[in-house]
Amino acid sequence: MAVLSVDLAFRRWSDLGVVVLDRASGRKQAGLRPVPQPSRFDQLLRPTFLKCPVGPLDESASTLPLVNCEILPFSAPGLDPRLDREPINPNILAGRLNHLCNIRGIRILMLDGPQAWKSRYNGLQFARVSERQINTLAKTGLPGTVKPHTCCPHTEFCLDVYEALCRRGWRRLNTNDHSALPQDRVLVESHPHAAWKSLGLKPLPSRRRAKISDLAQAYAALRCIVPFTTNRPPNHDQLQAIVAGLPGLALEARDTAAVRIVGTAPRREDGQWREGFIVLPLPPLAPLGLRWLN
Repeated sequence: MAVLSVDLAFRRWSDLGVVVLDRASGRKQAGLRPVPQPSRFDQLLRPTFLKCPVGPLDESASTLPLVNCEILPFSAPGLDPRLDREPINPNILAGRLNHLCNIRGIRILMLDGPQAWKSRYNGLQFARVSERQINTLAKTGLPGTVKPHTCCPHTEFCLDVYEALCRRGWRRLNTNDHSALPQDRVLVESHPHAAWKSLGLKPLPSRRRAKISDLAQAYAALRCIVPFTTNRPPNHDQLQAIVAGLPGLALEARDTAAVRIVGTAPRREDGQWREGFIVLPLPPLAPLGLRWLN
């Protein structure tokens, strides 16, 4: 079964990272062709890895199942390019994501963004339990409060997307019991920055700071751990969606060794959703040297 992973953005449609991940059947999948390292990536790769191939991954030599990543360009709806300069409507985005999942038969949707506010009773001054456990930069407080304050519009947008999807029949992941996973049409909160660290890799810099060389190194480092192909070279947001979507495949396969669930179950409190789990990938194997060096 396929998984949809979305790196959320609220300012422009072109800032969204939308990727469908699927484990290849018989090492092949119709409609997707393995893409070698893009030439601009090849030129920028340097010997910064130990025991890690710089060239295209030798898929035949890997004992791990190949992951196909189909990168989907999510342009502004309609034909007017000016719409891409307007803030994304969370209800329209939810409708398009729901439609995509319906036609692809996808029942796990990974979203990079807070799903709920902090519980008043979680024992923390200003953070959800999941955020404290992985030490996120942004912290979601009581309703209407976010640190840093500049993250508040993005947080409120993410909450609106979750609500719009729930109105369409989706449900937040409500258990960390691996034997009970996955649920049908479940929303799973991801966190790309923490996902890189959970795999033992250097996190990708922010979009504003990331260079093409950073993308090249992160792309190669990830392929050293997880054999995957893409139908086109990923940009920053799409690469973030790929690494954040990996635990969705583990949930589908009930692979408890490949996923880490942090936080507490989402619940209603004073008419608002609070807390929620964040799900991270774990490396399938960790031989020495398979790391992006600082």
